[in-house]
Amino acid sequence: MPHRRAPSRLTAAAPAAAAAALLALTTACTAGTVQGRPGASGLRDPYFPKAGNGGYQVEHYDLDLDYDPAGGELNATAVITARAQQGLSSFNLDLAGLEVEDVTVQGEGARYNRTGRELTVRPAKDLKKGEVFRTEIDYRGKPKPIEDADGSEEGWIATADGAVGVGEPIGSMAWFPGNHHPSDKATYDITLTVPKGYEALSNGELTSRTDTADGQTAFVWHNPEPTASYLATAAIGKFKVTTGRTPSGVGLYEAVAPAEAAASAPALAKLPEIVEWGSRRFGPYPFGTAGAIVLPAESLTYALETQTKPVFSGAPDENLVLHETAHQWFGDSVSPKSWKDMWLNEGFATYAEWLWSEDHGGTTAQQYFDAFLTGDTAVDKAAGSDWAAFPPAAPPSAKDISETPVYVRGAMVLQRIRQEVGDEKFFALLRGWATDHKHGNASTADFTAYAERSTGHDLKKVWDVWLYGEGRPK
Repeated sequence: MPHRRAPSRLTAAAPAAAAAALLALTTACTAGTVQGRPGASGLRDPYFPKAGNGGYQVEHYDLDLDYDPAGGELNATAVITARAQQGLSSFNLDLAGLEVEDVTVQGEGARYNRTGRELTVRPAKDLKKGEVFRTEIDYRGKPKPIEDADGSEEGWIATADGAVGVGEPIGSMAWFPGNHHPSDKATYDITLTVPKGYEALSNGELTSRTDTADGQTAFVWHNPEPTASYLATAAIGKFKVTTGRTPSGVGLYEAVAPAEAAASAPALAKLPEIVEWGSRRFGPYPFGTAGAIVLPAESLTYALETQTKPVFSGAPDENLVLHETAHQWFGDSVSPKSWKDMWLNEGFATYAEWLWSEDHGGTTAQQYFDAFLTGDTAVDKAAGSDWAAFPPAAPPSAKDISETPVYVRGAMVLQRIRQEVGDEKFFALLRGWATDHKHGNASTADFTAYAERSTGHDLKKVWDVWLYGEGRPK
């Protein structure tokens, strides 16, 4: 069970007293003797300006989550290790719903305040620029879904036999406090304590599984590679679990809802081959483990490339397993600097589908390109979609970042580069991009500069027409 403390004085105060205390804190922050200043409450992302927080970078999350599937109650502690990028008198964490019971910074009680989805923390002592600091938050409640701009739900989702945490783009704040923007990647240790008989999955490697005296089982997961918080997951259910290794030694961990096991088997049987194929095409697989989590059908309306273990709602087909596994290179290892850069995730993963087909004797990438250009739905049913509604590098709004142009026209950008530079330079570009930006973040501007530098070609017309151009390219 997570350690619990008594609620802080500020939380227990009457609303008026709490407001007065917060005002005093704000006034103190501006006094001449104070070296720190408040961290920003958002990173001004083009589509989610309040996502993430300024003034620090998280290095590690240690989450201890005790969850009761029957009652939907989460009882948790988050220990966040971060480095101050400026002198900080206060800083913010993103957290939606849930009751905060206590906060400490560097082992001392800290005052805090909740406003909407912002948790503002005032340490007992100002933090110095460059200081590595440890924040511990005890919290509890019934986590709830967050509705996206496109109407889909993310965050903490109850399933037929448990729950799952999925976070693209901002849903992770529904189940743990943090700096929830893809530009701040961190490592994770996640302990999930659930009633005996349930399985509990998270990112990375299972380091221990312990039955406790009170009828619970604690699963400890270690995820040592940098991870954007939207790619963190926690999945709880009556899964059938299998483990193994790819021929090159990558660990495999698959958890499947029993009702989906038979239908999932053919596609999941391809996973070792997909990981090995991707390693040849895109460079070595960037993580220590791979796998899949298959939820009961209709738990979600989408699949998500949660790091090392993509989440599927119902049995996936081979293309979907390929797409989400390709994201381990493009999106997970090389993550976007902002949500405007989503085509670097989805365009690349869609192009991976085309390459997989081409390499296995099916439709070639050029044939897919031509089919979308001409609207040939006999090659691909989606060829009749409005794939050119907007340029992939400039979706009109937050609700458009997962729409067809980001996927299909993004993939077509890559095929246009291939047409311009030839196969040798193009495939060297794909491998170099994934290798040189491994475990980091990148923007569209980073990619266009890298592509021209690595191929030695002037690709301005490709960018002007296909990547940024309005209207349907010809």
